[in-house]
Amino acid sequence: MSSKTSVILCTYNEAGHVENTILELEKNISDLEIVVVDDSSTDGTIEILKKLNKQNKYKIVFRKKSRSLASAFVRGLTETTGDYIGWLDTNMSELAPKFPEMINGLKSNNDLILMSRFIEGGGDKRIFIRAFCSKYFNILCRSILRTPIKDLTSSIFLMKRIILDEVTFLGYGHGEFFLEFLYNVNQKDFKVKEIPYTQKKDADISNSKSSP
Repeated sequence: MSSKTSVILCTYNEAGHVENTILELEKNISDLEIVVVDDSSTDGTIEILKKLNKQNKYKIVFRKKSRSLASAFVRGLTETTGDYIGWLDTNMSELAPKFPEMINGLKSNNDLILMSRFIEGGGDKRIFIRAFCSKYFNILCRSILRTPIKDLTSSIFLMKRIILDEVTFLGYGHGEFFLEFLYNVNQKDFKVKEIPYTQKKDADISNSKSSP
């Protein structure tokens, strides 16, 4: 029996990306549940979501008074029913084909699969200062937290639902909520596997909600 995969998308002014990302996820994941949390977009994202969801295929939450990546993710988490739960930045549709590999990774005795820029095969094509700061911020965090996880600020992941029995997400902040989550996952001895991905150039991620 196949396992259902829930993917959370947090949107704010993603009119240029959201439809393609949803279509790419549907193309690459067979038993898929898409949960979208929108924080009062003003660029037509809401209209696109309503058009796509005429048959109520997706779970969509339209928030009017809140605008926070962490709280949006936690809100989406409450709507998921999948055996596997993950998150993808809405303007990174090119990473949707990675999800079958992530699903297979969970079936191979891993508890969480994390897309990583800082392992062999990964990379960061953003401007030098952003890539440099991100790399050395992660080195500092790994040193302080004493964790083997290389990319603590990627935020693009897929995990088994059972992790939620032991570790919770805190609904505040931007990227730090996920860093704290990964630290606690490691402390609880869940098995984390990183797979490589390359961060796009800055021009391609001007509205990215992923972490630094």
